[in-house]
Amino acid sequence: MGSAVSRREHARAEGASIKPLTIADALASPYSGASDTLSERAAALIERDILSGAWEPGAKLAIPVLAARYGIGATPLREGLSRLVSRGLIVALGQRGFRVASVSRDDLVDITGVRVLIESDALRRSMANGGDEWEAGIVSALHRLRRAVERDPETIREGAAAFDELHKAFHRALLAACGSERLLTLHDDLYLQAYRYRRVMMRQFTDAAWFMAEHQDLADVVIARRTEEAVRKLTDHLNSTLAVVYEQGTGGAL
Repeated sequence: MGSAVSRREHARAEGASIKPLTIADALASPYSGASDTLSERAAALIERDILSGAWEPGAKLAIPVLAARYGIGATPLREGLSRLVSRGLIVALGQRGFRVASVSRDDLVDITGVRVLIESDALRRSMANGGDEWEAGIVSALHRLRRAVERDPETIREGAAAFDELHKAFHRALLAACGSERLLTLHDDLYLQAYRYRRVMMRQFTDAAWFMAEHQDLADVVIARRTEEAVRKLTDHLNSTLAVVYEQGTGGAL
């Protein structure tokens, strides 16, 4: 990258704080202004390329290669990589650097199991505490997801970032009244960790109507405050991902 780019990057280092990155942010242009420090910029660029498949699972992330690719110095790159280690997208290799986290059935089993624990608790809290605004948020998120699928059913199979943000927004809306930012942050991180599985494997998905019916049924039991039924349905919904990804199913929640 040229020196003008470097100067712009350093100028942003003193900028105002911004909202957390979404998947769509991570996959956006590297010069979209999404980060306000060099280390955040580095994390955003590397995250974007991991999620898009430019850096494959298990790939070694050598600092000189990253510096040449992104035009960012070694120190902010290392800080950015450390941020992604905490999010589960990168593995630190001690003194030997970093690599992209591998994907495997065992890893998805682990991600899904922890999601069930976190989201079941958050859902119980939301159903106990949520009011009209919370319910309206669920209905609105479901409506936006449905419209996207109706306009382009193939968007599910493409695993596009814009579609995945709508999907994530629906699942987050279910938990939004839980009263715990930490639970919501854990949900965000785990959802992101599962993104690579969805992006690669959603090509197997063939039934858009089934997909929307599943989400509609989940919203209905949640809004009806049928707590135990809702928790069971959410658990089944999350676990069905394994069948789609690793057992060649024809439908699934993802």
